[in-house]
Amino acid sequence: MSGLTLHYIYDPLCGWCYGAAPLLRAARAVPGLALALHGGGMLTGANRRRISPQWRDYVMPHDRRIAALTGQPFGERYFEGLLRDEQAVMDSTPPTTAILAAQSMGGVEAAADLLARLQHAHYVDGRRIADTQVLGDAAVQAGLDPQRFADLCLDIGAGQTQAHMAGSRALLNRLGGQGFPTFALERGDGRFAVLDVGPYLGDAAAWQDSLARAVAQRGADGMDGAGGPACDAQGCDLPGQG
Repeated sequence: MSGLTLHYIYDPLCGWCYGAAPLLRAARAVPGLALALHGGGMLTGANRRRISPQWRDYVMPHDRRIAALTGQPFGERYFEGLLRDEQAVMDSTPPTTAILAAQSMGGVEAAADLLARLQHAHYVDGRRIADTQVLGDAAVQAGLDPQRFADLCLDIGAGQTQAHMAGSRALLNRLGGQGFPTFALERGDGRFAVLDVGPYLGDAAAWQDSLARAVAQRGADGMDGAGGPACDAQGCDLPGQG
């Protein structure tokens, strides 16, 4: 392997990952930087969450903080629609399966595009991104063939998705990452550096410049650190975060 690869460990239902979405978008525009996406499965199995008044009261202050720090928009249809929909279940598995299907169809760029669309659907449009119809709509918006997308989602299934998420968590543990999101640069010799995104939240241009310098220097000097604000690998439950 030559050059640098930016590994991104994320969850489509992680508020801080939505806050970091401009950083992922900026990274995709850096010439010579490869990208690898790793869905971590924050809300799966016993960690799935049904919307409740208690959950709404818990996440709203954190979402407000993310919005203030990053400039990312949170829509009224999310705050006053989805977060009041007590029939909605937040489950990371279906959207992660969809992102894996998109990657099978169009590579990592298609996967990153679908991730961004699903985050917008959740946090701005207030839609249930674990629902098949919502996933299909996002795939069509991303320019993916709907029938092939649906077939691939069925082929991948929960089993392969769970295996992918287990691998993502193993990587997170190996890197010593704090949770979701975690960005790490891998050099051509296989060494990793976890990047501190905290200083760049809300400043995607500076992040892009730093990544471009890292590509030129084949290293992450000055960017490595604790990783920045994150959701815990077992759920978005870190005190003061979301």
